[in-house]
Amino acid sequence: MESVNQKLGNHLRQRRMEKQLSLDQAAAQTGVSKAMLGQIERGESSPTIATLWKIATGLHLSFSTLTQNLLPEPVSALRGSIEAERIPTANTDIQVTTLFPFDPTLGFEVMSLLLQPGSQSMSEPHDAKVTEHCIVVSGTLDFLLNNEWITLQAGEAIRFAADQPHGYRNSGNVPTFFHDIIHYG
Repeated sequence: MESVNQKLGNHLRQRRMEKQLSLDQAAAQTGVSKAMLGQIERGESSPTIATLWKIATGLHLSFSTLTQNLLPEPVSALRGSIEAERIPTANTDIQVTTLFPFDPTLGFEVMSLLLQPGSQSMSEPHDAKVTEHCIVVSGTLDFLLNNEWITLQAGEAIRFAADQPHGYRNSGNVPTFFHDIIHYG
């Protein structure tokens, strides 16, 4: 049975080959080194969420397209669950769970994120026309946009053009749980 890292590596290689990119070309497009991409493709590395985002953005893929079907039970097309498809990474400070993977007909994906106290996740710009909608369910989320941190409380939300650097930080002392709806315009 294939491990999660092997599935991710095979899927990444398949997507890279579909785009007819060499490892050198993929490295140039994603900003992830050729050596790291090779390690991921061979299933020898468990990349961070930030690295997965860089790869997805550089290859012009949605995040869930890159990470789809890594676990034995994918998310149902009609019903999501916060235990559905947690994306395993080396970074335990942030957990990303795909509730609804990218649907090309609708143009969006839905994820839940759990950010541990004192941790943060920075994101490179996504493609033009990508919009994110973040909804804080519990805890406090510091959100970086235009080089300014904005604090959101449980029940608050923000929508922004994701074609710019942005970040998420939990400066509180309890975990922050939020949903991220990403629309690929």
